[in-house]
Amino acid sequence: MTAVDERVLAASSGSAPLRANRMRPRRQWWRFAAALGITAIAMIPVAVVVYLSLRPGTGSTSTATITFENFTNVFQATQTLTWLRNSLMVTLGTVVVSVAVAAPAGYVLSRGRGRTVSGYSLLLFVVQSLPVITSVIPLFIVFAKLGLVDSLLGLGIVYVGVSMSVATWMMAAYMDSVPLSLEQAAWIDGASVFGSFLRIVLPNSLPGVLSTAIFTFLVSWNDYLVAIVFIRTNTAFTLPLGLESFFQQNVTDWGSVMAIAVVMTAPPVIVFGTLHRFFSVGGIGGALAGQ
Repeated sequence: MTAVDERVLAASSGSAPLRANRMRPRRQWWRFAAALGITAIAMIPVAVVVYLSLRPGTGSTSTATITFENFTNVFQATQTLTWLRNSLMVTLGTVVVSVAVAAPAGYVLSRGRGRTVSGYSLLLFVVQSLPVITSVIPLFIVFAKLGLVDSLLGLGIVYVGVSMSVATWMMAAYMDSVPLSLEQAAWIDGASVFGSFLRIVLPNSLPGVLSTAIFTFLVSWNDYLVAIVFIRTNTAFTLPLGLESFFQQNVTDWGSVMAIAVVMTAPPVIVFGTLHRFFSVGGIGGALAGQ
């Protein structure tokens, strides 16, 4: 190879990284534009619901283009506050119980070895693959004998059972990312297995705990199928059942329907907006810097 060929080769090899660096902003711009377009399309139904909730409802005498009359009507003339309270009670209770049970169960699934743990894992897989409708009717018969039908307690028990298998899988999947050497270091310092779980694994699994809590929250908050089977009294309705009561055979007050839909959407948005900054998957990498 001549000296000229070597210079040409060196120049071409040096220009390749420059071209790659120039292409990166363009690629990132197109990715951002695509993500922005998809987000805008996904937000169209939400924007329509909010807009219709601010429009004058059926029978309204208001001439204003934007009004909060629908929200005033649903809070003053209906039992929306009672339905909201019922949904919050059932959902928060379900989240607390599910996370409290799924965290140690997921730890066993993540760290345990043996036929018992494998059988437990297989059982969870089978349970979570079954449709909810297959267990609703048998549970209704059992709960009727126990006096738990038309009860928020009975509804919460069903929600815990429905979400438990997936919640356990989610906790186990995140605890797999916590290095076992961290627990071994705690054991050397005298901590018990349960102590290392509470002091090492659980704090480092906070994003997994929050993900599980949000999943359980959404499952309970948005449920309609289970609630319509177990709840009969109007004062025990959750928000999805209360929303259904606005649909009548001949006429529907769409302004009130959209107002309650906005009320239903607000708590999940607030929960995720408050907790999203705690989601992180890189918080434990520095713990093993000396390994």
